[in-house]
Amino acid sequence: MEIKTRVNKSMLGALMAFMELLFHSIVRDIRTSSGNAVLGMGLVIMQSLLMLAIFFALFSVMGMKSSLIRGDFVVFLLTGIFLFLTHNKAVSAAMGAISPVGGMTLHAPISTPLSILSAILSGLYTQLVGFALILLVVHILRGGLEFYKPADLVFPFFMAWASGVAIGLVFGVLTPFAPKFVPMVAMLYRRANMITSGKILPVNYMSASMIAWFDWNPLFHTIDQARGAAFVNYFPRHTNMEYPVYLSISLLMFAVMVEFWLRKNMSSSWGKRSML
Repeated sequence: MEIKTRVNKSMLGALMAFMELLFHSIVRDIRTSSGNAVLGMGLVIMQSLLMLAIFFALFSVMGMKSSLIRGDFVVFLLTGIFLFLTHNKAVSAAMGAISPVGGMTLHAPISTPLSILSAILSGLYTQLVGFALILLVVHILRGGLEFYKPADLVFPFFMAWASGVAIGLVFGVLTPFAPKFVPMVAMLYRRANMITSGKILPVNYMSASMIAWFDWNPLFHTIDQARGAAFVNYFPRHTNMEYPVYLSISLLMFAVMVEFWLRKNMSSSWGKRSML
C-alpha cells in the first residue's frame, strides 16, 4: 500500500503548516505542563501573589518601605516580581525544550525549533494572562495602579523573557556535554536571581562595589529600566537596555550553532558516557 505524504510546494503553504503545528504544540504544552490550562493559570497567579505577599510583609516588618522609591510600593514589588518570574520561567522552558535525539522530535513533522518555540511561547502566554489577571484584581481591590509610562514597560518585560530564553537555550545545548553539572549550574543561576536581579533593592541605592557584582545579569538591567518607566521620580543611572539585547543575541547565536552541531552528531547514549 502506497502512503502519500502531503508536500507544501509554496513558501506560504509551508509557513501556514508550520504555524498550525506550532499552535497545536503550544496548546499541548499548556495542557501537559499542569493538567489543564485553567490549573496552570491558577498556579502562575498563586505563585505571583504568594511572592508579592511575602515581600510585602517582609518590607513592612523591616520598616524598609519608606526607604525605597517614592511612590506606590505595590508597583515597586510588581515590576520586580513579574520580570523575575518571567525570566526564570523562560530559562526553565527553553532549557527543557532542547532534545535533539529524544521525545517528540523523533516523530515527523516535529522538529527541535518547533519544540523550542512551543515551549517558550506557551510559557510566555501563561505568564502574560496570569499577570494581566493579577493586575486587574489589584487594580480593583486597591482602587487603581499608577504607572508613569506604561508603554515603556513592554520592552523591559520582553527583554527579561528573551534573555531568559537565550540563557536557557545555552544551558540546554551544554547539558549533553555535562548532564549532571549543567542542570546544577542552571538551578544555582535561578536561585541567585533572587539577589542578583536587583528586585529587592533599587540599583540607584546600591554602592558601586555591589553594582559591580550584579551588573553581569541581564535581569538586573531590565528590572531597573522597568522601574524607571513605572516611577516618575526614578531615573536609572547604572543600567541600560543595550546590554540585555546584545547579550541575548550573542547567546542565541551560540546556542543555535551548538544545537545544529548536536543534531548532526549526537547519539542517544551521549549523556550516559559523560562523567559530569
